[in-house]
Amino acid sequence: NWKILEDSYTDYIMDYARLAEKLQVEIFCIGTELDKFIQNRKSFWDGLIKQIKTAYSGKLTYAANWDEYKRVPFWNDLDLIGIDAYFPLSENKTPSVEDCREGWKKYKPDIEALADREGKPVLFTEFGYRSLDFAAREPWRSERSLLGVNHQAQINATQALFDEFWGEHWFAGGFVWKWFHDGSWIDPEENNRFSPQNKPAEAIIRTVYMQY
Repeated sequence: NWKILEDSYTDYIMDYARLAEKLQVEIFCIGTELDKFIQNRKSFWDGLIKQIKTAYSGKLTYAANWDEYKRVPFWNDLDLIGIDAYFPLSENKTPSVEDCREGWKKYKPDIEALADREGKPVLFTEFGYRSLDFAAREPWRSERSLLGVNHQAQINATQALFDEFWGEHWFAGGFVWKWFHDGSWIDPEENNRFSPQNKPAEAIIRTVYMQY
């Protein structure tokens, strides 16, 4: 029932919009990977964005999945184009930085074209790679059945993303997936999940973010 979903989602997101305003949060994300909801109920989202703006005065974005962002109809009403950047880049077991940069050539022109057309900067609302073999082949995969540890794959894919995007004037930065408030429990010898904490890739991320 769309009406039940819409009412529930409105209550949920408006609570957080008011909290974001109270805490003076700089950017508020109105939703994450809700493609079917948006395509089927565009008028609801148009009204919801207007309602959010009555409660929150900061910048707004929406986190579109990598294969969804071109279909989002309301970028013009937001401040940043949000993309969860799990683009498939390489079929190699341990992709090199150049392998991954080559893979970005398939997607980057379209991302830049959208930024130019909408006149909005692009924000990677999520980006990250697991520390395992074939990390850049299907970066969205999260099954725990995927075994083995490959730190170099995570390092190279992460470095390639920084090399490709961080110097672009139309790019606003991004949020690492996944970062825990306390990652001390992560064992780099066994953990092949997304978090770079306690892993070699963390040093690369720290170096880049310390520049801003």
